[in-house]
Amino acid sequence: MAMRKNRRYGERFSLKLLSGGRLIYLQAALAAFAVILAVVFLVNNVLLDNNTQASIQSGESTQGLSAVEPEVDTDKDLPEKIKKSKAEDVRPEKTPIREKSQERVEAPDDELRVEEKTVEAGQTVTDLLADHLSVSDIYYLGKQCNEVFSLKKIRSGNSYRLFFKEDTFSGFEYDIDASDKLCVEIEQGGFAVSKKNIEYEVTRHLVQGSIETSLFEAVGDSGEQDQLAIELADIFAWDIDFIRDIRKGDSFRLIVEKRYRKGEWAGYGDILAARFVNQGRTYQAFLFALDNGGKEYFNAKGQSVRKSFLKAPLHFSRISSGYTMRRMHPILKRVRSHQGIDYAAPRGTPVKSVGDGTVITRAYHKGNGNYLKVRHPNSYVTMYNHLSGFAKGIRRGKRVVQGEVIGYVGSTGLSTGPHLDYRVKKHGRYVNPLKVESTPCEPVPKGEQDRFFSRIKPLLAVLEGFQPLYAETEQHFHTEN
Repeated sequence: MAMRKNRRYGERFSLKLLSGGRLIYLQAALAAFAVILAVVFLVNNVLLDNNTQASIQSGESTQGLSAVEPEVDTDKDLPEKIKKSKAEDVRPEKTPIREKSQERVEAPDDELRVEEKTVEAGQTVTDLLADHLSVSDIYYLGKQCNEVFSLKKIRSGNSYRLFFKEDTFSGFEYDIDASDKLCVEIEQGGFAVSKKNIEYEVTRHLVQGSIETSLFEAVGDSGEQDQLAIELADIFAWDIDFIRDIRKGDSFRLIVEKRYRKGEWAGYGDILAARFVNQGRTYQAFLFALDNGGKEYFNAKGQSVRKSFLKAPLHFSRISSGYTMRRMHPILKRVRSHQGIDYAAPRGTPVKSVGDGTVITRAYHKGNGNYLKVRHPNSYVTMYNHLSGFAKGIRRGKRVVQGEVIGYVGSTGLSTGPHLDYRVKKHGRYVNPLKVESTPCEPVPKGEQDRFFSRIKPLLAVLEGFQPLYAETEQHFHTEN
């Protein structure tokens, strides 16, 4: 009776485990199956190691068999799984795209195909090269280019070219600016990256005109573009204030390089020599390459055209309010001094530092709005008020050079419209910016004067009208110094 009861109790207990503990049984089964697989794997490895050891002892290396011995099927007694594993061990690694150029056959130059394109808005280097290089190749290329030119700086509107040999991608070029280009060639083992000068066909031209209303209009009437007017004004910016000094009847005469690329206009090169007559006074400038590699403008006597201060901190505007000790403030409606010069200009017009110096203040004031102070040599400090914003990188302690853009015209603070309030202090006291005496920079070095005067002699004859400028064409690799 007791045994029967125990048997019934055991059956009920087993049924309870089966119904309530199925997960436990399943886990136990899986664990047992995993142990079996591990044992099989160990046995296979032991067999493979034994076979390899036997092969080494008998002198049957894979290299020896392929080079000297006749073919022997050493795998005929091995299990199929071991044969497959052995075959995978000797299979060559996948060759990345950047190394596949080793297999390419160099094509003659006449088989080189070029695709000329322009970077579109929003495109990155991956967009430009995704059809020809893998993502990993583009990544490695980017790291290599960082030493020459960062591919993150690619800009929309710039041109680039893709090169193909026998329909195989072989490299590309990207125009960094008007002077330089990035060159990438696919060669054995990877990429060859370099920066080269853009090759132009350069012609020299004589441009002249007389001012009726503005310099822009006079340059346009001579058949040239506005950019030439800006470059001409930059040359004489130390002597002529093109905002308030220009008069009807002023004239100019200059020799400029025009650049062509594959027969198409590619912009202006250097202005080699220029002559400007302002209110009866003649100014001349000649571009001269110094032995130190730099280029500077000097007058016919070898004196530097460049001076310590520019005449004005921005181009082609108008003075809306001058330097005075008594002026009715347009907003406060009371008489107070205005110890600066107001230049009315469109919002966003670039504002330049008038001289080399250090930014000592970048701040906002309820009256001045966004403003900057720059300290210069000889106890001068210049101040730029009512800016809409500051140029990138401009901060306190930043060194700036003459002509560098430091901000943009705005109407912040107590202002009735977009303008620049420009002020100058000397020894801590305000002075009239229009009366600041600017000292010339260094003249032509003595050891280079003979070469300088020999160089400018024919150019001076052209400017004075004594000799025509003959057409001159040359292959020119433009470089910035």
